[in-house]
Amino acid sequence: MTEPNLIDAAADEAVTLTSELIRIDTTNTGDPTTLVGERAAAEFVAEKLTEVGYEITYVESGGKDRHNVIARLAGADPSRGALLVHGHLDVVPADPSEWSVHPFSGAIQDGYVWGRGAVDMKDMVGMTLALARHYKRHDIVPPRDIIFAFLADEEAGGKFGAQWLVDNRPDLFEGATEAISEVGGFSITLRDNVRAYLIETAEKGIRWMKLRVRGTAGHGSMIHRDNAVTKLSEAVARLGNHRFPLVLTDSVREFLAGVTEITGWDFPEDDLEGAVAKLGNISRMIGATLRDTANPTMLTAGYKSNVIPSTAEAAVDCRILPGRLEAFDRELDELLGPDIEKEWMELPPVETTFDGALVDAMTAAVLAEDPGARTLPYMLSGGTDAKSFQRLGIRNFGFAPLRLPADLDFSALFHGVDERVPVDALRFGTRVLDRFFRAS
Repeated sequence: MTEPNLIDAAADEAVTLTSELIRIDTTNTGDPTTLVGERAAAEFVAEKLTEVGYEITYVESGGKDRHNVIARLAGADPSRGALLVHGHLDVVPADPSEWSVHPFSGAIQDGYVWGRGAVDMKDMVGMTLALARHYKRHDIVPPRDIIFAFLADEEAGGKFGAQWLVDNRPDLFEGATEAISEVGGFSITLRDNVRAYLIETAEKGIRWMKLRVRGTAGHGSMIHRDNAVTKLSEAVARLGNHRFPLVLTDSVREFLAGVTEITGWDFPEDDLEGAVAKLGNISRMIGATLRDTANPTMLTAGYKSNVIPSTAEAAVDCRILPGRLEAFDRELDELLGPDIEKEWMELPPVETTFDGALVDAMTAAVLAEDPGARTLPYMLSGGTDAKSFQRLGIRNFGFAPLRLPADLDFSALFHGVDERVPVDALRFGTRVLDRFFRAS
């Protein structure tokens, strides 16, 4: 293990780097005309890596502002599969008028680092960048190669980030067999102040869908029985009000069984959602992994209040459980009917088992810093760049460790107002990741 004073210095740097990264606006709207891009943050990361001696690969993947940085730290045993540690540099938009502090201030106050990206996911980028620099400075050699990847465009599906790199530069990840990234390793506090750290082993599939209805254009003052807006609204209402069937996947069953073991709480299938509500703030995230969802998010139609438009469109965010795609499509067709045109961008689900040497190393690293805690697998209702890296045969986990206050509504911070991460949690996570990297 690294000397305490040295790893403490790396943990302090992780806090500083997280703040500095937040101050770099990398807003990704998904619209090429309004996004900011990741170039400035990628240049920042590249400079921090080359400063301590890394040879980096700097990749432009979609124009002058879509940039990625990859560096490899050689391990003691080159015959072992490499560990990929990936994080995205982009963030979703933020309206400063809604925030207590400016979302791109990176303010360090009240025991938190504040700003857009604090938990999604410039905290993990800051921790891994600090450790990458720490290892080079002190000639620390991990057991196997570690590939550090700092990526563009995750918030819009990775077309100019992970997807592009997997399609065009798979050589950069040669030898990688396992990977860690965001939205896992954080703590939840259960009964009697027992903390469980949730390690992501699965993700729902994503389908961002556009629905389109065509009708007959005409004057708004006349009778119209073929109104595209009306037909679309009725279809969207049916879809938005529909409840897909409850399905218990292996990862969710294992999570619930672990909670039962810790707390004694029951999760009967005839009232599963009611029982999950006992989990408090995290119940929103866990509840979303019990069934498929299809949430309408945008409506577009018309150009003048007295003109019936010929077309109307809606955007729908669909999240589909592993193994449910065919059944989901059948229900979708029944709900929407034959007159609704559909087009979509789809990313597959991710799923692995909660076992093996890597899981053992994660658990040992957490328990060394928080004795008496537990680690549990869980399914993420959202998605990450793991969806792209699994195409390379890489086994993926979410492990960005944070020890969180019991009363912090962590899941609400993702894409939320006043996004922030505790300073102590960043220091904790840096120590845990150091133990993990040196043992994995």
